[in-house]
Amino acid sequence: MTIDYGGRLLDIKGTVLFFVNPRVPHALVRRINRTSGYACIFTETFLNGRELQDSPLFRIGGNPVVALNAEQAIFMTSLFEKMLAVYESDYLYKGDLIRSSISLIIHEALRIQPAQATLTFRNGASRIAHLFTDLLERQFPIERSNEPLRLRSPHDYASHLTIHVNYLNRSVREITGRSTSAHIAARIIAEAKALLQHSDWSVAEISYALGFDYPAYFNNYFKRLTGSTPNSFRKV
Repeated sequence: MTIDYGGRLLDIKGTVLFFVNPRVPHALVRRINRTSGYACIFTETFLNGRELQDSPLFRIGGNPVVALNAEQAIFMTSLFEKMLAVYESDYLYKGDLIRSSISLIIHEALRIQPAQATLTFRNGASRIAHLFTDLLERQFPIERSNEPLRLRSPHDYASHLTIHVNYLNRSVREITGRSTSAHIAARIIAEAKALLQHSDWSVAEISYALGFDYPAYFNNYFKRLTGSTPNSFRKV
């Protein structure tokens, strides 16, 4: 099986774990044999968002494929089957148990530490889109409110990558189907939501950390993209 993952072609053979970052476009390119397995889809807030962002398995530019031997495949299969059984049960704390199982899968995959697969870019646009998404993701998570986000516009990213902004915009849209600005906005909003839900920072502190000069600008930005104000979102 061959998968296009953010403009990189991954050849997948045997039994593997495949960690999909939702911000990386992906598609099946070629499938020779019939495949089967389990899929576990969850929101960033279901687990600790920091845990996901800190994991190399979800880092843009990392290798999302972890090859498993027979013993590892049996163990991982048992975890997925356990999560499925618990999900369909009436157990009061099933969310906690599923959350723990996902964390165990992530840490077991990190422990296995597979060799990096050879990744091939299709063209120059794929390479530029990869460099942009990797740079975008490396701006997060924001750990200190007094160290604001440095790169906030397509021009900022183009300058950092030493390319023309038109080339950046064209490459990102060609590979992902979305504009550079849309990717940046989505990532800023995702970080804003995480900070609102998982930190005790004030809205003003969050707005400064995300690079807004005034809290009012952040409030308007957040409401325009989410339909609610930061304070309303925090109270949900």
